[in-house]
Amino acid sequence: MAENTLLLKKYTNRRLYDTEKSVYVTLDYVTETIRRGRPIEVRDAKTGEDVTSAILTQIVLEEARKKKYLLPPPLLYLIIRYGENVLTDFFEKYLEQTIRNYLLLRNMADDQFKKWLEYGENASRTNSPPLGGLASFQSLFDLFSAASPGRQGEGKKEKKE
Repeated sequence: MAENTLLLKKYTNRRLYDTEKSVYVTLDYVTETIRRGRPIEVRDAKTGEDVTSAILTQIVLEEARKKKYLLPPPLLYLIIRYGENVLTDFFEKYLEQTIRNYLLLRNMADDQFKKWLEYGENASRTNSPPLGGLASFQSLFDLFSAASPGRQGEGKKEKKE
């Protein structure tokens, strides 16, 4: 178990117990804990068996009931039809890594776009000639910097002249 993993105990009455706070918790509490980035481990209070996957699956099902469909029906059909035979390896080896890679690349793209916007604003403020290799992007930079609150009036003046 990782150092910051929250240990929960599951009792036969389907109640979950937070061992840190010494209180019973709901699935919504567990969901929010996970969304904040904290891993959980759920153990059966009587047998000590790890039932984390069952609780996580239950959370996914509850989200689907709330009309927040996570998985499309064709994928659910495949999971039911082929179950452990084909999909277990896929989920264990590839799906998790694919999602992690997607999130990493999305964050990198967002960061790069923010840097481009900042460069465009800085280039427009200094009114210096654009760098040779980026000259073709100057109109894009000007477009975004003209939308800045401090530049709106300047853009109107330039059009009148």
